[in-house]
Amino acid sequence: MTRSAFTGPALFSYGFRPFFLAAGVLATLVVPWWMLVWTGHAGVGGPFSPVDWHVHEMIFGYVPAVLAGFLFTAIPNWTGRLPKQGWPLAALLALWVAGRLAVAGAGGLSPVAVAAVDAAFLVVLAAVIAAEIAAGRNWRNLKVLVPVLVLAGANVLFHVEALTQGTAALGQRLGFAVVIFLIMLIGGRIIPSFTRNWLAKRGEGPLPAPFGRFDAASLVAAILALGIWTAAPEGPEASGALAVAGLLHLGRLARWQGLRCARSAILLMLHISYAFIPLGFAALAAGWAVAGLHLLGIGAIGGMTLSVMMRAAMGHTGRALASGSLLASAFAAIALAAVVRSALPLETLPGASSLVLAASLWTAAFAAFLWRVGPWLAAPSAARRQPN
Repeated sequence: MTRSAFTGPALFSYGFRPFFLAAGVLATLVVPWWMLVWTGHAGVGGPFSPVDWHVHEMIFGYVPAVLAGFLFTAIPNWTGRLPKQGWPLAALLALWVAGRLAVAGAGGLSPVAVAAVDAAFLVVLAAVIAAEIAAGRNWRNLKVLVPVLVLAGANVLFHVEALTQGTAALGQRLGFAVVIFLIMLIGGRIIPSFTRNWLAKRGEGPLPAPFGRFDAASLVAAILALGIWTAAPEGPEASGALAVAGLLHLGRLARWQGLRCARSAILLMLHISYAFIPLGFAALAAGWAVAGLHLLGIGAIGGMTLSVMMRAAMGHTGRALASGSLLASAFAAIALAAVVRSALPLETLPGASSLVLAASLWTAAFAAFLWRVGPWLAAPSAARRQPN
């Protein structure tokens, strides 16, 4: 691949730049606004109830932005083709922004029009991914389209349910399940790879186990468990399947030698984020729905996406792969938010509920991400520096 001499704004020189920045802005703004809504100090427009709006914007707003940034950065490496740059990238970002505004009630669109505008981004994203992979004849990575398309379908289902039933319980669960699967799929690819490289560079063994039958069985068990939970979340079948999947993914994580990466905070973050998956599965299996959903939603999804955005931004803008105290504290705040929201009763803290505390920790984490990483995303890359 020969890089073209891109002369436009640095923000639109590579896919991770605008979409990671957009994801960070949304994550920083949506949760405080949700707290104002929850406390009765603000409202939301658009076709969704306040709870559905909050869930929708995290699953179908924030996550697709991170996913787009990740895939538009990975696909050029898979295919050998030039990355998306310039106006096509800006147009995709504009489409994503239009979805966020429509869902928030801007323009006073009808529910059907809101659904069309919002659903367009994931559909177009899937089409662009398919075109790039086909042009590069990188057929083995075409399978990444499956979860993207299922996520797009879940978004459409969410809108249909909200329009016809007033709430979108099935669409919520299906979208949530797809995102957790993506975390397991992508995390299972990058965590052992990055760990292996870090340990091998230092001549320290043993190395993480390569992908094998155990990993495949773990993924299949998780797909079955998530499928059962999506269809019938409170049944004994879901509890049993989630318990088995949780144990398997705990074993999968143990095979990646995460305990030996304590000296690399940016690497340890990935292992900790993945650990929230078996924890969340265990909580759901035990019938602790609120705890399980927030261990998975804040800890696994929030932690993994934040960690991946940090690392990718460092690596692709010429920074050393070292988090520093600010970004390490940002991740710690996300992990603590997951624990607080999951483990503490809602109204037991003096002066503030656990919900307010968790929301504050989440917001502080992403504000720190924007403060440190935002300028890297908007400015030209620095000269390549070696990690400490």
